[in-house]
Amino acid sequence: MKRSKVWAAAASLGAVVLAGAIFAGAQEQNPVDLENHSDCDFFGAGHEKYAKEARDRFWRSRVTEQIMATGVPEGGMQTLVPTGTRTQQLQDQASTNPIDVAIYRELQNRGIAPAEKTTDLEFLRRVTLDLAGRIPSYDSLIQFNGNASPTKRAELIDQLLNSPEWVDKWTMYFGDMYRNSSRSDVLPRQDQGRNAFYSWIKSSLQANKSYKQMATELIATKGTNSFEQGEVNFLLGSKTQGGPANDDYDQETADVAATFLGVAHMNCILCHNGRGHLDTLSLWGKNARRSDAWATSSYFAKTNIVTNYPDRPNLPNLRYYSLVDNGRNDYTLNTTTGNRPARQPTDGLGTTVPPKYMFTGDKPKSGESNREGFARAMTSDFQFSRATVNYMWGALMGRGLVEPLDQFDPARLDPDSPPTGTWTLQPSNAALLNTLADGFVKNNYDLKWLMRTILNSDAYQMSSRYAGEWNASYEPLFARHLVRRLWAEEIHDAISVSSNILPTYNVVEYGGAIYTDRTNRTVRFAMQLPETGNLPDANTASFLSSFGRGDRLTEDRKADGSAIQALNLMNDTFVMNRIRSSNTGGQQSILNRYINVSDAQLVNQLYMSVLSRYPTQRELDIASATLKGTTGTLRTQKGENLLWSLYNKVDFIYNY
Repeated sequence: MKRSKVWAAAASLGAVVLAGAIFAGAQEQNPVDLENHSDCDFFGAGHEKYAKEARDRFWRSRVTEQIMATGVPEGGMQTLVPTGTRTQQLQDQASTNPIDVAIYRELQNRGIAPAEKTTDLEFLRRVTLDLAGRIPSYDSLIQFNGNASPTKRAELIDQLLNSPEWVDKWTMYFGDMYRNSSRSDVLPRQDQGRNAFYSWIKSSLQANKSYKQMATELIATKGTNSFEQGEVNFLLGSKTQGGPANDDYDQETADVAATFLGVAHMNCILCHNGRGHLDTLSLWGKNARRSDAWATSSYFAKTNIVTNYPDRPNLPNLRYYSLVDNGRNDYTLNTTTGNRPARQPTDGLGTTVPPKYMFTGDKPKSGESNREGFARAMTSDFQFSRATVNYMWGALMGRGLVEPLDQFDPARLDPDSPPTGTWTLQPSNAALLNTLADGFVKNNYDLKWLMRTILNSDAYQMSSRYAGEWNASYEPLFARHLVRRLWAEEIHDAISVSSNILPTYNVVEYGGAIYTDRTNRTVRFAMQLPETGNLPDANTASFLSSFGRGDRLTEDRKADGSAIQALNLMNDTFVMNRIRSSNTGGQQSILNRYINVSDAQLVNQLYMSVLSRYPTQRELDIASATLKGTTGTLRTQKGENLLWSLYNKVDFIYNY
């Protein structure tokens, strides 16, 4: 279908510009010296992302500036405009939320004015995407915008936290974090194990299970069948290939430390002492010893993964796993092969290393297994709470209080005992991080409490616009809200919701005595898929993958822009099939439903449904002039052109 010049001008071809200009600017900084780590796999070919994350320190500022300056109009028709000045907002700040107390104190001390509070429509869109992974419906936008209650934002947050959509969004988030995939070169979970792990994550969130309990179950569980007991699948992802059993213990330790403590440098320490390798990156790492990391790995030395084959001769590759503890020795030294350097006795050690948690000195207690002891020591470590707070803060605020999220330096976190010399505190607001972490502990590691506290803060509810001159150094101080590119699944589902044309995808479930009986579970949203991989159909999978959904194995989720993203939004059949006037009843397309209302009503309806905002006066004038006097097929074509242009605007694929 040929698009008119008017709609093409309105469409956001800026995704290509973003890919070529904004993200290119992230290459200016390179604080990680890869040459000094040439012998360390942690900084080898498989870990370029750590260098990239360090280089990209202020890329969110660049994207936010570009999007808010050129992509999102300043308000729109009937949009609520915040009152007062930023200076008054700073002076009159009366919030008792600990986040606001800490953020505004830091901004005031530095003489930096915060952004205004965001509008109601922008807040509704922002928080619905962040919590539920969906854009709000037209009806919810109208109702919320017209609600004069001073507590409506807090009430909306509670509503979303208790919605099934919240469970879907955060099941996807933790599926990414725990790398739940059916595929692996070492121990593939297969579809049955992946589905069981997905179900465990989902049911844990539905029950609002304490995050301490979730972590404990993933680390300490024992089970005979990974197809039936979902949490058994977590440690399967740490299985290595080609080395002694120590390689497995080390990888389990490294994965757990990064996932639950935010200390990815553990992977480095398990190869060698930190001195000479981490001197300029981590004060803790600089002084960390490999022998202490071995002692931490020793908690996993009695863990055994047993492969089981169902009695199914025609499916020789079908297998599930048991996770058990046995009578093996503690961590054994004198290994000379495998994926890591030889392990030789040092620091006064003998040939075996007993378990000892290197961060607090904790050891297993009588009556508990080693992994139970590790789970207890780790979840009792204040760093577990700090890391969880930082992960959630990063997901909701655009960046962490510590960046990158998984590269904590445990020696630079205490504002009451700051490091000396050239070292500085690592968190951008260490007092706030500790305050939130303390509250997380006191509230029984409740993820909903943590999210609710962040979302109800004025800091979260700031506008992404900034009236004064913006300095990228303000970014870690959270003087404005930072935009983020929508996840691939969010873009897919936003197109489905706004068009009212929902796809149907089949997720194969397995049962029966040998786990091969097949049934289909149908889902209507990409956010409900159990993993990011080859699902759903090939065409839609390609559309999703173009937006950097990752594969949970070798590719992490990315927010980069690209030309293929712009081309897919302009031409992919998934989009083109949803701009048309079609269907009746419950599946009646949005265009078919409203095509015969007045020009202004149609324009307002489409803008609100797709972009969660009213058009500006200029946008309304242009669109109305193009629709004026049209009927029948011509009006339908003009309406399709308008809807197509909205899906291609920059603000459609960003959460601001």
